[in-house]
Amino acid sequence: MGLFDWFKEEPEPVPVQVEAAPTPEDIARSLDTMDAKVVQAQLSSAVIARVRRITARLRDTLPRMSNAGLTSADQYSLIATATNYLPLTVGNYVRLPRDWADSRPVDAGRSSLLMLIDQLDLLAATVDKIYDAVLAKDAEALVVQGRFLAEKFSPGRTVVQPAPAPKVSDPATLDLG
Repeated sequence: MGLFDWFKEEPEPVPVQVEAAPTPEDIARSLDTMDAKVVQAQLSSAVIARVRRITARLRDTLPRMSNAGLTSADQYSLIATATNYLPLTVGNYVRLPRDWADSRPVDAGRSSLLMLIDQLDLLAATVDKIYDAVLAKDAEALVVQGRFLAEKFSPGRTVVQPAPAPKVSDPATLDLG
C-alpha cells in the first residue's frame, strides 16, 4: 500500500440482499404443497406415506421449536427440511419419467425410486430425532415437577401447620408500638 492509497476514497460497500426467513405460514404452505404434489404426481404409496410422515412430524415439531431450547442448527434443519430439502428431494425424482426412474439402476445398482426412499427415510429419521429432543425437554419438566411435589407432599413428611391468626375484636385498639 502506497502513501497516496490512504487518500483515495473507498467505494461504498454494496448492500447484501439477505432473503427473509420463512414465516410459519410459509412453512405450512410448503408442507401442504408437498403433500399435494406427491398425490398429484401419482407417486408410489411408499413415497406418499414417507412424505406424509415427514410433513406430519414437521407440523408437530415446528410450533414447539422456539420453547424447546434447540440449537440454531436444529432449528435451521427443521425449517430447511420443510422448505428446501424435502421439496428438492421429491422434485428431483418427479422430473424423471416413472418407468425409467423406477426400474433403471443409477447408483450402486439402486433405482431412482430406491434412492428417493432412502433419502426420505434419512430425512424422517433426522426429523424424528429432533422431535424426540423437543419432547424430552417437556418430559424433563414433568419429571422435575413430580420430584418437587413428591418431596413437598410425601406421606412421611412432617407438615408444619401455620399458626392461627390472632383474633382482634376491635381494629382501633391494636397496639402497634
